[in-house]
Amino acid sequence: MASQQFRLPDLGEGLTEGEILRWLVNVGDSVRLNQPIVEVETVKAAVEVPSPLAGVVTEILVSAGAIVPVGAPLVRIDVEISDPAEGRGGGSDAVPGSQPAPVLVGYGPPAVAARRRRSAPTGRAKQSEAVAREPQPLAPPPVRKLARDLGVHLETLRGSGPGGVISREDVARAAEAAGAAQSPEAAPEVRSPVAERLPLRGVRRAMSMAVTTSAFTAPHASVCLAVDVTASMRLRERLAGLSDFAGLPVSPLLLVAKALLVAARRHPLINSSWDEAAQEIVVHPAVNLGIAVATARGLVVPNVKDAGALPLAGLARALGDLTDAAREGRTTPAAMTGGTITITNVGVFGVDGGTPILNPGEAAILALGQVRQMPWVVDGGLAVRDVVQLTLAFDHRIVDGRLAGEFLADVSAMLTEPAMLTAWS
Repeated sequence: MASQQFRLPDLGEGLTEGEILRWLVNVGDSVRLNQPIVEVETVKAAVEVPSPLAGVVTEILVSAGAIVPVGAPLVRIDVEISDPAEGRGGGSDAVPGSQPAPVLVGYGPPAVAARRRRSAPTGRAKQSEAVAREPQPLAPPPVRKLARDLGVHLETLRGSGPGGVISREDVARAAEAAGAAQSPEAAPEVRSPVAERLPLRGVRRAMSMAVTTSAFTAPHASVCLAVDVTASMRLRERLAGLSDFAGLPVSPLLLVAKALLVAARRHPLINSSWDEAAQEIVVHPAVNLGIAVATARGLVVPNVKDAGALPLAGLARALGDLTDAAREGRTTPAAMTGGTITITNVGVFGVDGGTPILNPGEAAILALGQVRQMPWVVDGGLAVRDVVQLTLAFDHRIVDGRLAGEFLADVSAMLTEPAMLTAWS
């Protein structure tokens, strides 16, 4: 047996750090090659990281809740060796580049590290390393903050959560028990309410940085239009009854997405981005359709690659898979990059409309409000119709008012009369 460390790999797109959400293995567990062993949240998504080693977990070096840089050691694994010469100096870490590194599922072959001589750690370094590896209580940052406020020592608690994670309830019970143990004569301490502070990490930090960058670099403008979608809602009901769409989400978003894709083919400049360094507009050959999805970790915008090439049933399946993966935290880093135009469906929250902020690097984003029954003028008289508000926000360096109006009018025409969708497809 030889002991080797597995270090946090670069999960793609130049990410420099990740937050350990939870361990999927414990000390003493046997792991297979490419078996997911830890869930890590980056600024793009939460991903399960597979092991490049097969063996037995002997030490977990980083606690859940910690933020670690790429290259930091995560876990120590005892692996089987076939060549006795490989085991000399047992227990030492493998020298990078000494043998072919296994390919991690979903991340491609790792770069080959240069050979380098490792100096023995000094006494102070050894002491620091030993301190760093002492087992720490498993508790997320808000729970640690609550424990500090209540004077509870996490080291004295046994967590009731998965894997021994300490919860708010564990801290509250410990604080209550400590209060009950005080002398009855002791005057109760009056505590002022303490505001909860949430660390800005992972997806929420990425969202914050993205919208700030977008708002202060791209000159935003917007146009909006109320659309009679009664015919599209009838079409939606008929599509849902077809065998080709059995089990697929046939929603207003699907028809709006299809109309957007057809309109983008008629107006290619809407599917573009601004190259600041070259002072050029980059018109993209394919539409990678982003869908803004609200999750427990924050807003994410995964995208369907080359969505315009999909038939309607294929688009329905792709949108359903995309949103399900996002809400369950299974979005891959690849799905979070390369988007060219986005739809945000605020209607699912009962909102009529809004002015969205552009996804950085994109020229336009379409906001879809809720479909409501409203009085509408039809052939000179009033009728009750299904109506939705569409708002197109755009980068005014690329898209002018005429292009924005023509694009939105085309989307509206196809939703008002689905026959136009067929004619222009």
